Amino acid sequence: MSRSLTRKIVLPLLGLLAVLAVWTAISHAVARDFPSPYRTWMESRRYVLEPFFKDGEMNQGIGRLAVYSLVRVGIGFLLTLAIGTPLGFLLGLSRAFHQAFDPIIQFLRPISPLAWLPLGLVIFQKSEPAAVFTIALCAMWPTVINTAVGVRSISPDHLNVGRVLRLSRFKMLTKIIVPASLPYVFTGYRLSLGLAWLVIVASEMLTGTPGVGGFLWQEYNSLVYSHILLSVITIGAIGFALDRLMGLVEARVRAA
Repeated sequence: MSRSLTRKIVLPLLGLLAVLAVWTAISHAVARDFPSPYRTWMESRRYVLEPFFKDGEMNQGIGRLAVYSLVRVGIGFLLTLAIGTPLGFLLGLSRAFHQAFDPIIQFLRPISPLAWLPLGLVIFQKSEPAAVFTIALCAMWPTVINTAVGVRSISPDHLNVGRVLRLSRFKMLTKIIVPASLPYVFTGYRLSLGLAWLVIVASEMLTGTPGVGGFLWQEYNSLVYSHILLSVITIGAIGFALDRLMGLVEARVRAA
């Protein structure tokens, strides 16, 4: 077996087995109410094997609940890109714009989603638009900041080439500034996507809407610990998949 194959397959499997062993030890020796991997599977397998069943508003398969959450995240993330990307380019390109709005951005950036969600509920009166509002507002800042840093990090030599060729502002933007700042932009996108996924879970827990976060909170109140673990595993798996998907998109765009 080659060394690269060992690193890609065998080592992750060993890591997974170690985690399962620690999980089993905790369930037997530390917290007896904490379900073991086997018990978690036995009590949650219907949600996995029938991922799209629906017996009620909150008693649904984990696949259906994940779709609800992903739709909200997708809408909020698209708003994040639509607002955050041009805002980041403006911050990077215009010193006056940066001086005017950077203090406001630094003021808004640390505010928790738990603070924005109640305001969204007051403004929109419904949980769905409030969740999308919270996602867009909280996930925007990595895109804004990384895009601005990417623009300001462009080598002056690249800009001088554009000036020598007498490129228009639009061609300077599309041919030099955007391609040169693309690695920073996509780093911001990946961070924003991960943050959007975190925010939707928190917002669903607070509002009790159907989704992975809402299901987690419902099962916590019902003391069904195996379903809580199922929700945690689902959240981690989807977050991992979203990050890898954004990495593939970045590779495809940069190769084009």
